[in-house]
Amino acid sequence: MTDSPERDERHLARMLRKKALIDERIANSPNECGLLLVLTGNGKGKSSSAFGMLARAMGHGMQCGVVQFIKGRFSTGEEMFFRRFPEQVRFHVMGEGFTWETQDRQRDIAAAEAAWAVSRAMLQDPSIGLVVLDELNIALKHGYLNLDQVLSDLQARPPMQHVVVTGRGAKPELIEMGDTVTEMGMLKHAFQAGIKAQKGVEL
Repeated sequence: MTDSPERDERHLARMLRKKALIDERIANSPNECGLLLVLTGNGKGKSSSAFGMLARAMGHGMQCGVVQFIKGRFSTGEEMFFRRFPEQVRFHVMGEGFTWETQDRQRDIAAAEAAWAVSRAMLQDPSIGLVVLDELNIALKHGYLNLDQVLSDLQARPPMQHVVVTGRGAKPELIEMGDTVTEMGMLKHAFQAGIKAQKGVEL
């Protein structure tokens, strides 16, 4: 399609209408509160998105906390990076590896319960502005934690505290409670072509 003054005018008219609509929505949404964000689905990017929000919160000077529920058998790039800022991020790796690696349900339950004890302390601390509960959905999916207790603790957190929960298979009750829920879809993944997880992309 070729450019023309008429096309430019139509574009300007559309953008003016869109701006007016968006400005009206912003004006009608003046409230601020702590949000519960749930990142789920089979696609790649759930933890990556959560750690992007962590970096964003840190950029605004917020105190933050991270609890990783399943990961833990080896260090990841995000762990190594965010541990450089101990004065701003409390980073806890509480898992013992993926469930197909541990193969011990009782050990996984004990690890998840210990991780939730740490999480609950963060969820009760109003000085922490953002809490990332990485792979919590997996722990709930496998029944390692009491869902009602988790939901109650999330509901009782400080009013301005944001929480990001990641992992496949989010429980319907958590989705219902969430303020923003994103399902990551997968169209292709390099692993399907025999390419292993690599530093800087998956690790």
